[in-house]
Amino acid sequence: MRGGASVLDFQHRTSGKGVLFTDADNAWGDGTPGNNQTAAVDAAYGAAKTWDFYKDVLHRNGIKNDGRAPVSRVHYGKAYQNAFWDDRSFTISYGDGAGDQHPLTQLDVAGHEFSHGVTSATANLQYSGESGGLNEATSDIFGTAVEWNANNAQDKGDYLLGEKIDLFGNGKPLRYQDRPSKDGRGSADYWSAGVGNLDVHYSSGVANHFFYLLSEGSGAKDINGVHYDSPTVDGSTVTGIGRDKAVQIWYKALTAYFTSTTDYHGAREGTLKAATDLYGAGSAEVRAVDAAWAGVNVKA
Repeated sequence: MRGGASVLDFQHRTSGKGVLFTDADNAWGDGTPGNNQTAAVDAAYGAAKTWDFYKDVLHRNGIKNDGRAPVSRVHYGKAYQNAFWDDRSFTISYGDGAGDQHPLTQLDVAGHEFSHGVTSATANLQYSGESGGLNEATSDIFGTAVEWNANNAQDKGDYLLGEKIDLFGNGKPLRYQDRPSKDGRGSADYWSAGVGNLDVHYSSGVANHFFYLLSEGSGAKDINGVHYDSPTVDGSTVTGIGRDKAVQIWYKALTAYFTSTTDYHGAREGTLKAATDLYGAGSAEVRAVDAAWAGVNVKA
């Protein structure tokens, strides 16, 4: 396991130390939620693929860049419909969802929660107001990137978050990066003066939308069998620079320019500086960053 990673069975409790998964014949799980080991296998896979993404793509050696992996805790709580990162215990915990039949151990969820640890270890974005939205969006952005980087035919890369965990019981994703408001739960497509008053999971929509526009551009597009249609606030056209470059720009901004209180206009400045560092002043990448932020109503 990368970085000494391990997976604990929390046995539907919410406290205690959990039990380390072991297996005599090294045959793990059967792909169904009824098998106690299945969630553990998925959590271990998610942890490994997220570790590989950070190491291979962003040249980061774990959450704190010190080679240490977090502990994954599965079967947390009873019918617990959430997953979360805990800084103090250095753990990722996964509930089993409604009826204990939908474990939240999907790959992009693993990447999302791991990335909360990375944000804490770098910019430490406060989990409220606009900085809280940026914190959540950072986890969505890197969770998406982990899924693409894994290149798993059973879970193809997309710009949807949590599309396989069926948290709402209707088969719909948690979040849509091309048009966040499609969630029907109040996610913001564009910046406004009051966006920081939203729950951080909904104010994150502005940065998620920015990331999609920067990666893929505006308008309609079909990718890996998913239809996207990403509008800008003023009808302007944004030409994407590709997801790989967008990920590098966001990571550089997070680690070099964002602080605990960075807001959306500060994120614009940070990503412009990051793009300049990586690709040069006046480059197509810098112009695309500017255009993508303008597309979500974050302007100079």
